[in-house]
Amino acid sequence: MHKSIGLDFIMIKTGKMHLTFPEEKPTKFSKSCGGGRMFSWLPCCASTSKEKNAPTERVLRANDREYNAQFEYVVNKIVEEKQTKSSKSGGGGGMFSWLPCCASTSKEKNAPTERRLRANDREYNSQFKYADNLIKTSKYNIITFIPQNLFEQFQRIANFYFLVLMILQFIPQISSISWYSTAVPLVIVLAFSAIKDGYDDVQRHVSDRNVNGRKSYVVRNGSLCEEDWSNVKVGDVIRMMSNQFVAADLLLLSTSEPYGVCFIETMELDGETNLKNRGAMSCTQVMGDDLDGITRFDGEVVCEPPNNKLDKFQGKLIWNNQEYGITNDNILLRGCILKNTRWCYGVVVFAGKDTKLMMNSGKTKFKRTSLDRFLNILIVGIVLFLIAMCLICTILCAVWEYQTGRYFTVYLPWDDVVPNPEQRGGRQIALIAFLQFFSYVILLNTVVPISLYVSVEIIRFIHSLWINYDTKMYYENGEKSVPAKAHTTTLNEELGQVQYVFSDKTGTLTQNIMTFNKCTINGISYGDVYDNKGEIVEPSDRTPSLDFSWNSSSESTFKFYDKNLMDATKRQVQEIDLFWRLLALCHTVMPERDKGQLVYQAQSPDEHALTSAARNFGYVFRARTPQSITIEVMGKEETHDLLSILDFNNDRKRMSVIVRGSDGKIRLYCKGADMMIMQRIHVSPSTSQIMRTSTNTHLADFANIGLRTLCLAYKDIDPGYFSDWEERVKKAGTAMQNREAGIDALYEEMERDLILIGATAIEDKLQDGVPEAIARLSEANIKIWVLTGDKTETAINIAYSCRLLTDETKEIVVVDGQTESEVEVQLKDTRNTFEQILALKRGPKEFRRSEEVDTYINEIIHLLDSMEKSTTPSPGGVGSKPRIEIETIHEDSDIVSSARSMDRNIVTPDLKSAEMAEQDSGGVALVINGDSLAFALGPRLERTFLEVACMCNAVICCRVTPLQKAQVVDLVKRNKKAVTLSIGDGANDVSMIKTAHIGVVISGQEGMQAVLASDYSIGQFKYLERLLLVHGRWFYIRMAKFLRYFFYKNFAFTLTMFWYSFFCGYSAQTVFDAILIACYNLFFTALPVLAMGSLDQDVDDHYSLRYPKLYLPGQFNLFFNMRIFIYSVLHGMFSSLVIFFIPYGAFYNAAASSGKDLDDYSSLAFTTFTALVVVVTGQIAFDTAYWTAISHFVIWGSLALYFFVCFLLYEWLPVSWIVKTSSSISFGVVYRTMVTPHFWFSLLMVSVVLLLPVMLNRFFWLDTHPSFADRLRIRRKMGKKPSTKDDKKTAFKRTAATRRSVRGSLRSGYAFSHSQGFGELILKGKLFKNVENLRGKNNSGSKIHPTSDDYQPILVSSVPESSEGSSGTPSMHLPIGKHSENVPHTLNVNTEDWSHSDFRPSYAKEPSPLQGTVIRGDGRRQRAISRETQV
Repeated sequence: MHKSIGLDFIMIKTGKMHLTFPEEKPTKFSKSCGGGRMFSWLPCCASTSKEKNAPTERVLRANDREYNAQFEYVVNKIVEEKQTKSSKSGGGGGMFSWLPCCASTSKEKNAPTERRLRANDREYNSQFKYADNLIKTSKYNIITFIPQNLFEQFQRIANFYFLVLMILQFIPQISSISWYSTAVPLVIVLAFSAIKDGYDDVQRHVSDRNVNGRKSYVVRNGSLCEEDWSNVKVGDVIRMMSNQFVAADLLLLSTSEPYGVCFIETMELDGETNLKNRGAMSCTQVMGDDLDGITRFDGEVVCEPPNNKLDKFQGKLIWNNQEYGITNDNILLRGCILKNTRWCYGVVVFAGKDTKLMMNSGKTKFKRTSLDRFLNILIVGIVLFLIAMCLICTILCAVWEYQTGRYFTVYLPWDDVVPNPEQRGGRQIALIAFLQFFSYVILLNTVVPISLYVSVEIIRFIHSLWINYDTKMYYENGEKSVPAKAHTTTLNEELGQVQYVFSDKTGTLTQNIMTFNKCTINGISYGDVYDNKGEIVEPSDRTPSLDFSWNSSSESTFKFYDKNLMDATKRQVQEIDLFWRLLALCHTVMPERDKGQLVYQAQSPDEHALTSAARNFGYVFRARTPQSITIEVMGKEETHDLLSILDFNNDRKRMSVIVRGSDGKIRLYCKGADMMIMQRIHVSPSTSQIMRTSTNTHLADFANIGLRTLCLAYKDIDPGYFSDWEERVKKAGTAMQNREAGIDALYEEMERDLILIGATAIEDKLQDGVPEAIARLSEANIKIWVLTGDKTETAINIAYSCRLLTDETKEIVVVDGQTESEVEVQLKDTRNTFEQILALKRGPKEFRRSEEVDTYINEIIHLLDSMEKSTTPSPGGVGSKPRIEIETIHEDSDIVSSARSMDRNIVTPDLKSAEMAEQDSGGVALVINGDSLAFALGPRLERTFLEVACMCNAVICCRVTPLQKAQVVDLVKRNKKAVTLSIGDGANDVSMIKTAHIGVVISGQEGMQAVLASDYSIGQFKYLERLLLVHGRWFYIRMAKFLRYFFYKNFAFTLTMFWYSFFCGYSAQTVFDAILIACYNLFFTALPVLAMGSLDQDVDDHYSLRYPKLYLPGQFNLFFNMRIFIYSVLHGMFSSLVIFFIPYGAFYNAAASSGKDLDDYSSLAFTTFTALVVVVTGQIAFDTAYWTAISHFVIWGSLALYFFVCFLLYEWLPVSWIVKTSSSISFGVVYRTMVTPHFWFSLLMVSVVLLLPVMLNRFFWLDTHPSFADRLRIRRKMGKKPSTKDDKKTAFKRTAATRRSVRGSLRSGYAFSHSQGFGELILKGKLFKNVENLRGKNNSGSKIHPTSDDYQPILVSSVPESSEGSSGTPSMHLPIGKHSENVPHTLNVNTEDWSHSDFRPSYAKEPSPLQGTVIRGDGRRQRAISRETQV
């Protein structure tokens, strides 16, 4: 990394560093690699004992070679070496291939180790055959659609099975049924699926065309050429403008802003809308907008190969015989949006599928439901059962032919295919039996009818329509209104079996909109709204807000309701004035003019909300320069000299500004986390103990209702002390040893003895209905994990807001280890802690899945009902409700007992467990950051992590990458055998959405990549509740009832023909008319079962939402499993016996009153088939729980249709029409049979034997053991409405009355989505476009002239520079915290203390007032001190 003489750089040659830099003076490039030296984080590059004598610093003098020669520094010379065999074979030649740990393995020989490209040189870059920028998500084209789609469909075992059957039916010697009886349904199934797949793929083609057709401007021959995104190649230099999507991964060359800075929004990558800054290369930013210069640019980029790491990039730019380091700060990633930057130029490094966004998207997997997989198993079993029946008939056929048939060939001649029939020997009989095997396969194939799959596809399609046209899931938002939409029809019933929901935060749970809600100033709380009775109420749309029309700078969108704060502001009470001045001065917001209006561009929505609040109350931030801030106070303009910014970072959790007012006083304003500010407050008359206590109480109240809090303080500074402090900061900034620690100590010194002003409370607005939706989903035994890219404090705060975490939560543990061993210690210690809290007891009792499961579910429901009656809900409602976690019960898996773990196993609940559950209703929660999660997801720790996480009521993963989200989902998916659902809103969620069983997207946001990858899209998170608890539950129940009935009716139908085989000489003759066989599944029984599968419901949507416990059976798959299937098969077998043998016995040797013989085939066939149709129709009438006009029409209409067809076929049609069909032998059978008592006796007996027990069984269980749904149906029929208690149970209002923790400890509401670095850029003037336009009127004539220091590269500088502006004040630089090897790693939860008193500074010897749990890196656990506050 070469900058200029005097700045450190690295040259690498076969493992030798030609020029090293000091360990205590790392560059930004080396910092990005994680250590003091560039590769010190690599085990192979760790320091050894041989390096102890290495120099600790470097001294050199610019432009003085004679002086520098005495140190014998290595010259800047690169020696090109020939490639070795290993490098030629792919094992070397890469940028870091000389490192042993980076050498290629045998599996990676063909993997590229680096990427080389040359700007503006397509010919050179084409030799590497890099991916172009064409994106393709579609699967088919016109040519490949039919063959590829058919190939995919015939991978289904059922489709292939029916294809084989159809081929067999073309052989006349073995076919007893026409080929079209199988071909027509099969073609319909294939066509229906092909049309659906084709439509979905057309949508993907349209989306691909829209994305690939976006326009970009490529620099060619000194001009800009408009090109489609798909035509952009690696090495092209493209020009982008504000608000445009970045077309590919670019190396930033130059921008419209000073110093090469640009701003981007990365919502598509990480879900955050905060603006982030990137910087152009120091050597190329001078090209500006010079097209000729950019066209001549021929720099060569050598960088890492394509990968999915969004926050890391390593490479170098070789240009003009010099090398320049490239870091992630110089890269714009595809999916970002350029903001507040008029234009910028960048060279394409990665394009198309090689971009980091696409590398994180994951592979599209064909998703199938658990019912589909179970159905495949059943089909295999049914096919084996069919083969068994066919073998039985084949063997008996051979026996019958040998004993009887061969002696009657004169009357029953063998087929012509039999050779030498006159011999009538064993060879001929074996051939006949062999052929009969295939005849029976064809005859009995209806045991697995093709109509099953036609019906399943139709029902799923109708289910999708119910989702698409559900007006209660239609998000009304003007032009951005969004309906719910099902993008697939194959996963509908799985919506009723979800056990784990993985949710993104930003844009999914929240709107990412901050509003200023409350504040406390001088111990007085402002922002509450009172009714006429003096009680605090929540503001609504009807609540009148304050009138800010007196302020010309106010914003119409700003709402505040407490008039007391406005009155105090207008009176300019001293404490109120200090409060607003701090908010107007202490920030890094940039003001701009948009169409004449003052607009704030903030790094985070938090800062924007606070600055905007001050603006609306009359303290308007007008302008800033690197040396001053201009505000307007109640119409009067004031200019404050900006002396220093003590910038925010995640360690300090606060920021300060030092300003000099017009009166000459120097004052420090500070805002930050309460635990950081309160430790630094000086107890004095200005900050009394009563004020501190009152402020802490208000902070706790704000935090308990989910608001994000910041404490505010100030301090007057003596000018002499400040001058001395400023000099010491300059000196510390140039120190060669412990520079960061020295600057940090000076910052701490300046921020001591502060005077407390108050605190702010802003709301990160949740989407409407999120707390209520999460509460109901939790009651339905659905576990919700939040996977977010936000920092820990923000995620925890939102979890409290949406009631994922409550004040009843017994323990919240944060895992933040930096090494695998630390994470292992923390996870194991956390597991032990959670086991103690949850009082887990592993009992020896075991049981298998059986009727005990149903008993257990009913007991759970009864237990929850009794707890509802005995537990008074808190005003918060949901938070205090006990939860019982239920383990997933799998097939053939033994269950071991536990009391509360959702992942350990279940035990029959009793009164003791109910009391324990009531006491421990809060449960535990786990928070883990991305760095620790990377180790936790490793092969060695993943099971431990999963075990700990599954103990928790809530799991929050922070700072995770898109790929880590998918890995977490996959971990649960692989090990839990539970249905998982992922929900997100952006491209950063695509990988997780594709990995989960079900992917749901919050649509309506920018970008459509997530929508295209999803299975379902909804407008708001709250609609997920209805999607699962209503539609998903209904779909599962309908599909389960459909399958139960379908297998029953087909076994009853097919086995009747099997019983007849024993009476027809095993000739594969059917007992039914062929036409009636074809109509059975197509007309007589199709519509009733379709109606039940599409319309049936046990309770309506209102009860489904009100009683989430109804969702439990679907999670355990209680409505359709192996036991239910076997029951359906046995029911069908028994029905077939009754249906065949009762008519057979009734008509055996029977005669009419006239003496005519009734013992004929036609009468038996007609009576048997009529009894079959009547029984299966009666059965579906019993199975239908929700009767509609459609249900009545299709059920009774199908029965009427059957008799109509019989009369038409056997009585009304002319004989000449049916004489050539098999129905001719039954002509006139209807009248002839129906006039006999044998027919009606047979129907009556069959109906009584088969339907009466079913009816009595239903009444018995309904009366003695009614299910929860049965009780609700009876309640509804009796006209009872849900109690008002139920309404209050799930209501959630964010009020101060929400119940506090019984432990009395207070959690912090601190959450500030701010990042380090903007303060430094402001002081250097690198964020200013046109400073004179930003000044006040009195300063309009002054200008800022950049110095030579201003043009130093800001993104690759080795050390922070000290530049002086007109005020003579140096810029402040924050230290980069390092992890001490001598201090054990600590795990902090709501604490800012050091784990050992020896490491604390003098001002922090006492414990933090808000200390929580501390788990040390060595595994020892400490209980921190908690306290109660009172006013």
